[in-house]
This record gives sequence, structure tokens and C-alpha cells, in this order.
Amino acid sequence: MLRESVRALAEAKIVPFAAAVDEEGRFPQEALDALVANDLHAVHVPETYGGAGADALATVIVIEEVARACGSSSLIPAVNKLGSLPVILSGSEELKHKYLGPLAKGDAMFSYALSEPDAGSDAAGMKTRAVRDGDFWVLNGVKRWITNAGVSEYYTVMAVTDPDKRSKGISAFVVEKSDEGVSFGAPEKKLGIKGSPTREVYLDNVRIPADRMIGAEGTGFATAMKTLDHTRITIAAQAIGIAQGALDYAKGYVTERKQFGKPIADFQGVQFMLADMAMKLEAARQLTYAAAAKSERVDGDLTFFGAAAKCFASDVAMEVTTDAVQLLGGYGYTRDYPVERMMRDAKITQIYEGTNQVQRIVMARNLP
Repeated sequence: MLRESVRALAEAKIVPFAAAVDEEGRFPQEALDALVANDLHAVHVPETYGGAGADALATVIVIEEVARACGSSSLIPAVNKLGSLPVILSGSEELKHKYLGPLAKGDAMFSYALSEPDAGSDAAGMKTRAVRDGDFWVLNGVKRWITNAGVSEYYTVMAVTDPDKRSKGISAFVVEKSDEGVSFGAPEKKLGIKGSPTREVYLDNVRIPADRMIGAEGTGFATAMKTLDHTRITIAAQAIGIAQGALDYAKGYVTERKQFGKPIADFQGVQFMLADMAMKLEAARQLTYAAAAKSERVDGDLTFFGAAAKCFASDVAMEVTTDAVQLLGGYGYTRDYPVERMMRDAKITQIYEGTNQVQRIVMARNLP
């Protein structure tokens, strides 16, 4: 029922704008409005704080179905979870009530600020500093590749509070867009997900109350990594959704396109491509749903499964969307058809929240 209702909403309110959002590189406001109106923009927020209280699997299904319609739009529920999960996992009750309530109501979005110009895969090498000043912390630094930056009201920011301790000297904070000293760079010009703004976040003597620290001092990096164990599964869901959209479109196209006097779907070469696409996509979906169940239970092997789901699903999405373009032939290569957009959107799923090379390192270190 959840899948059917989200799919119906996406078909009616998101699909009609997906091409324009990509073409114009603009934020999908129509999608945000539709998701907020149906309480699907941040389904993961617990009921205690005014949220829908959806479990990890339900959240995955929502993201998957939105991504099937528009990759950019699926980053609304996905990044709202990414940005707010550190607060859910490690924040005080005061912080949870203060920030999860507006998120659940749709009054604010939440972004995650971990990466920096010189700290990508090596996130522990970050340079952003937070210095204690009485009842405040003062933050200085630059965060890069921040999804939905400038649109989100709240940011989970990781900053170094003790430079001598490397990863154990990193703490997490909630920074608000309206805080003095917060500003944003120009939107990045990207290959795909053009409707989701990606910008640098500049922190220039940003002075915030000490109670905005998430968890204890020095626990920020551990919270960041724990967060990614859960949220990499949402990237797997995004990848599956994009791939499903491409497969569905290609499936319809090959039954209508005629060559040599018959639909190209009658040719074995085409049939084999579709079979492989569907088989790999279903394998990715099952792995992702298993990982989501482990996320909900916080199983001991979650780190492996989160990395495996993200890595496998994103590799499959790239393959499936590329094959979908191939199945449409010359038409697939034009912007008149949605599969080239899906192929471009799929690429980022192999890169963000940890490149697939890093996912393989994570898997190898956490073999079940």
C-alpha cells in the first residue's frame, strides 16, 4: 500500500516536472510541496517528535519510488534522514525536540556537512575548527559537496575540537542557516541530480550555543560513521529507484518500436538485455531491503550490509540505466526521452556517501 500510494503521488506530482527540473537545474519545489502535503518528506522522524515514525524499510520504499520518478526529488527524504540522523542517534532530548519537530512538520530541511575540499574519503582529515568560548562554540571552515545546501534550514556540521586526537577530536554540531557567519558558494554545475543544489558551506566565526553540540565532545566522527551505516542504504534505494524508472521506460519502448517488421522486444538480444537488467535490479533490491531490516534492528553486521547494498545497487543502477539508453538507440541519447537523465543521475550513487572503492574497503574490514 505504501509503495502504491507513493508511486501514484510521484506519477501525478513529480514526473510532470522531472525533465524541467533537470533542464533548468532548479530545486524541485513541486516535489517538496507534494511530499510535505503527504507527510513523505521525512518519514523516518519518530512519532515522539511529531514524525510519521516509519521504519528503515518503509523509508527505503519511499525514497525508491520518488527516485523512480526523479532522482533529484528523492534527495529530499534521503538527505533529511542523513542530516537529522546524528541528532536522532546521539542528540540530547532538547536538541531532538527543537530540530526534529520543524523537520517533521515540513517547516525545515536538514543537510549533512562532513566533506571538505581536502577531506573526502579521508573525512578524519577535516580542517573545520570549533573553539570553545564560554557557553558557546565558534566554528570556522569550509564544507564542500553539501546536498541541498542553501535550501535546508539545519546542518549537521562536523568540526575539529581537539586537533591532537584526529578522529577522536571531532565533534558534531547543529548549525542553522540563519546563524551569523553562515554563507554558501555558487551551486556546482553537475552531470546529474541537477535539481538538488550542491554547494559549499562557509563558516566564518559562526558562534553557536554550547548545547547545539550533538552528543559528547569528541564523539562526532563516530556519530558520522554510524549515521552512514544507516543512510548508505537510502542511497541504495535511490539507485534502485532510478534503475527501475529506466527499466520500466525501456520495457515499454521496446514493445512499441518496430524494426524488420516486428517489435524489437521480439529479438532475443533485446530480451537477454532486459532479463539481465531485471535480474540484477531485483538482486540489488533484495540486498537493500535486507540491509534496511538490519538497520532497523541495528544488527552487528550492519556496516557490511550497508556498504554492500550501496555499492552493489549503485553499480547495478549505472549498468541498467546505460543499457536502457542502449535499448532506445539514438532516441535514448536525446533529452526528449528520460533515460539519459536517469543514466546521468545514477552516476552519483557510485560516488557520494563514500565512493564504491571505499565501500569495498569497508566491506573487507567488516566481513560477516
